[in-house]
Amino acid sequence: MKTILKLFTMLFCVVSFAQTTVKGKITDNTGLPLPGANIVVVGTTSGTITDFDGNYTLAVDQDPPFSIRISYTGFEPQTVEVTSNNQTIDVSLKEGNTLDEVVISASRTPERIFESPVTVERFGLKEIKNTASADFYGGLESLKGVDINTNSLTFKSINTRGFATFANTRFVQLVDGMDNSAPALNFPLGNLLGMTETDVLSVELLPGASSALYGANAFNGILFMRSKSPFDHSGISGYIKRGITSQEAAGNNDYTDLGIRMAYKFSEKFAAKVNFGYLKGTDWYATNYDDKDMPGGTRESNINYDGVNTYGDNVSTNIHVASGGLGIIPNVSVSRTGYREEDLTDYSAESVKADWGLYFRPWENDFEIQYVGKVGTGSTIYQGAQRYRIDGFSLQQHKIEVKNDDFFVRGYITSDKAGDTYVMDVAAPNILQAWKSHEDWFGDYIQTYAGAVLGGASEAQAHVAARQVAEQGRLEPGTPEFQEVFDQVTSDTNFLTGSAFKDNSKIYHADANYNLGDLVDFAEIQVGGSHRTYRLNSFGTIYTDATGPITYSELGLYTQLQRSLELNENLELKLTGSLRYDKSELFDAFLSPRISAGLTVNENHNFRASFQTGFRNPDTQSLYIGLETALGTLIGGAPDNGDRYVRDYGVSPFAQNNLGVPSTISQAASAAYNNSLFASIGTGLSNHSGGNGSNYIANSDYVKPEQVSSFELGYRGKIQDFIIDASAYYSSYQDFLAGEGVIAPFYGDVSNFDLTGYDPNNPATVAGLNSDTQQILAALQNGDFQAYQTNTNSSEKVNSYGAAIQVSTKVFDGFDLSANYTYAKLDFDVKKNPDFRTNFNTPEHKVKASFGKTDLFKNVGFNVSWRWSDNYFWEASFGDGDVPAFHVLDAQVNFRIPGLKSAFKVGATNLLQDEYFTAFGTGYIGSQYYVSWTINNL
Repeated sequence: MKTILKLFTMLFCVVSFAQTTVKGKITDNTGLPLPGANIVVVGTTSGTITDFDGNYTLAVDQDPPFSIRISYTGFEPQTVEVTSNNQTIDVSLKEGNTLDEVVISASRTPERIFESPVTVERFGLKEIKNTASADFYGGLESLKGVDINTNSLTFKSINTRGFATFANTRFVQLVDGMDNSAPALNFPLGNLLGMTETDVLSVELLPGASSALYGANAFNGILFMRSKSPFDHSGISGYIKRGITSQEAAGNNDYTDLGIRMAYKFSEKFAAKVNFGYLKGTDWYATNYDDKDMPGGTRESNINYDGVNTYGDNVSTNIHVASGGLGIIPNVSVSRTGYREEDLTDYSAESVKADWGLYFRPWENDFEIQYVGKVGTGSTIYQGAQRYRIDGFSLQQHKIEVKNDDFFVRGYITSDKAGDTYVMDVAAPNILQAWKSHEDWFGDYIQTYAGAVLGGASEAQAHVAARQVAEQGRLEPGTPEFQEVFDQVTSDTNFLTGSAFKDNSKIYHADANYNLGDLVDFAEIQVGGSHRTYRLNSFGTIYTDATGPITYSELGLYTQLQRSLELNENLELKLTGSLRYDKSELFDAFLSPRISAGLTVNENHNFRASFQTGFRNPDTQSLYIGLETALGTLIGGAPDNGDRYVRDYGVSPFAQNNLGVPSTISQAASAAYNNSLFASIGTGLSNHSGGNGSNYIANSDYVKPEQVSSFELGYRGKIQDFIIDASAYYSSYQDFLAGEGVIAPFYGDVSNFDLTGYDPNNPATVAGLNSDTQQILAALQNGDFQAYQTNTNSSEKVNSYGAAIQVSTKVFDGFDLSANYTYAKLDFDVKKNPDFRTNFNTPEHKVKASFGKTDLFKNVGFNVSWRWSDNYFWEASFGDGDVPAFHVLDAQVNFRIPGLKSAFKVGATNLLQDEYFTAFGTGYIGSQYYVSWTINNL
């Protein structure tokens, strides 16, 4: 390694000529060393950090006297004067007030969290090292107001203040300023392209609308992850975690997580770093076999069974209609026998990621040029409209940035590739179809049923016999015959015959910011902007881009003014105003203002109030998706989208024989927006007593941007030994974006749908209706329609409100105790809008608490974390269902061995083994037990 570093030094010709050397040791007030403490020459960027034992050596090209500043997160900084060469300076830092911690995200400029104009959560190095979760990303769940929905072992979705699914397009995740969203999906795949744990410097989270500074997608909140600079944190560090995951359905399975960070500061001008992370385990098995339509139903009790985690049994038909109306065949629907999810995946979970960076400071000051590259690939389970087996899905990013303390200009590209990803609930029906066509299967069923009844069998016995005959020769999982068809279907990108997900989409993004603080005295003023271009290229497997990529662009400009006014020696008022202009080429321009005021009282109390606005351009899927699912075809709401999605549909024998309709009809998905009825019409007609039928006409509107206005009040402060952080908000959404269930009949013009004189209990009244209405009623009765889930805007206002409070203190001579409570409530008349889905998907009440101590004994610490979630209703395109209340206990014990520069941790998540789930349709979350070894992580 030393030889390699020497070669790099020669290559870049950067030699440092140190004239003054300072060394020493940094400890806390109990004498424990503080590894990773920063020592910086005041007025310069020259500095170093302490090693694992708290020791440091600082060599600078500067003659004494000069001052150095020593700082460490959670401790009060000290400034010491250097008066001679080879001076030894040992410093003991006093543990500080957590309100003094510095955040950047709230105002795009460093400020104390105490004075932040809006609510902000921080997860620093201390919290990362002490988290009881299996990794730092999962540790974010301890923050107040934060929801983490577990999709699978390696894919967790972060959200705040409700309105989210796993496809969480209302929440932004940034790593060193780069959006982690996968271009094809428009949301981040957890930490797939995130950070290795040893490279994390800090994590900040802004809940609520943040569009004024961060643009369209920062609608419900934004997560900032910052990495360590190789100028400040050099050396080799790493970790390895080994353990097991334990689940009743999956049993006990090995789990490995490791990462390594290599960084070197060649000189004051040049530094570089490389990170690598690897995780392998077994995913949480999804084994919910409840019938979607008949709670508690099974295949044995329901001939039309459709299980939550069984696929292929959604292929269903009315056997009376399919038989041509034979009197001996009952008017009931029957489904094919599907496959369980465990038959369609091996549940292996894997993540491989790497990033690298070159950092250049040509004038040895804060001006820096950097190139950063990232790549990540993995295998996991993703639940969106369907259940996806993400296999070899990859993301990569490349960024060039120029910055100093006052400005930055960056540009980056994000691209993805689908790998061998496939859709499990598309694969299963096509496996069945490849073995025996649906037409032949139902033909065998009907023929056998009729023969059994004629032979004297009861209806129940006839159904059993019919299924047995229809299933003869079925492809069984584990056999070579099944595997051959499975491989064929999961590699075929035509969803009519296959299930492979193909994609190579890209995002091109550039943004800039300038802080005019050095040029203007009366206030701190910032200006900035961004530009983004989407290039969607799913080859027709997600989007309606079968004939070629879809591209469109967005532009944003913003400014912010911040001014502090000292009212008297005990009162300081901080005013902040922000305004952002955004324009998508698809929509009209929008302005997003934000104003806030913070009043500091006696340096211990801060009261804040803010009015924030935000808007959200419809995401790529809301605009251009074209995807067939069990709930119907998902179709985006861009005006030019539906006409690109055209499918052929078979028509019932009744319509062919009595209405003269051809056996096959081609329908464009634009029918969902110009010739559709609400999906609830089937229920509504049975209770209809005549009158105009216009209240059943859907014809969803094409999408437009969603808007939010949010009022927030908050308090941060210290009362005796208690740190309190509390906030409350009320948000009002206009043009709320969500899905709407509609059906488009294959024949009949819905604009003429008129039920005047219709009596559902008297079929003779149909003859008095107009021709279009008669045709539409026939289509509804005979299943001659296509169901769609449209993307549209609600004409109704959607409101939500909530509050959160956290109290932290020290008890029993230095033990850390913290507890928080979060309340969230949806204010929307669901009964009045049964076809509109808000996807609020968050519990009304959440409670979290932690208890621990970093130095229980010398070099030994521990932490225990507990959280409880109220029950709530999960609503998403895959399916809807209740999520029962749950509570989870995580715990860890850690100990340090300074001589080995190592920290060891023994931990467990879900220690009480009460399995739970956070979303309808996912696997139950079991327990993780692990031992970790971290070395030289400063």
